[in-house]
Amino acid sequence: MAIFNAYVYSTAGWMVFQALGLLISPKLSIVVLSPENRVPTSVEEYLARALGFSLLAFSVLIVLSTGTVSLSSTFADNVSADELDPKSPYAVPTVTVSMCFQSIMAFYCYSQYLYTGLLAFAFDVAIYGGLAAMGLWWLLFANSRGRISRRTGADKRTSGFPFTNVEADKRKMGKKRL
Repeated sequence: MAIFNAYVYSTAGWMVFQALGLLISPKLSIVVLSPENRVPTSVEEYLARALGFSLLAFSVLIVLSTGTVSLSSTFADNVSADELDPKSPYAVPTVTVSMCFQSIMAFYCYSQYLYTGLLAFAFDVAIYGGLAAMGLWWLLFANSRGRISRRTGADKRTSGFPFTNVEADKRKMGKKRL
């Protein structure tokens, strides 16, 4: 669960960091990221602050709906990735949505970096891409216990590709097939 908590808190922290910059000084953010030097309009400032509040709300929703912060007054165990866990029924969907958001933002920042050449967008690509990769890793490999065979102790989800299992093939050849 360490990767889960790391993903949730780093995603929320990155969004809060961006939101604070937009809320405290929207003019600075607009001037730094605009390709030409000009005075930002009041509409741009309003939209920057609205985006800052949206990022704050999204980060709070991520932390609360994944179950990393207990909403009850009693002490509870850590959140599990089991979809039937009553402590965090929305953990997997929340990580899925936030991972998709991180991926879209990484792609958008990459296209902006190619268009403008500003290093701020390249920095954003690295952060968003890293967070998206961490979320995808958790979704693919760390969110379930796996299907462990009671008889052999092996994970049933594994396949033989690209390596073949010669011993299993020999056993199958000995059995008659209909």
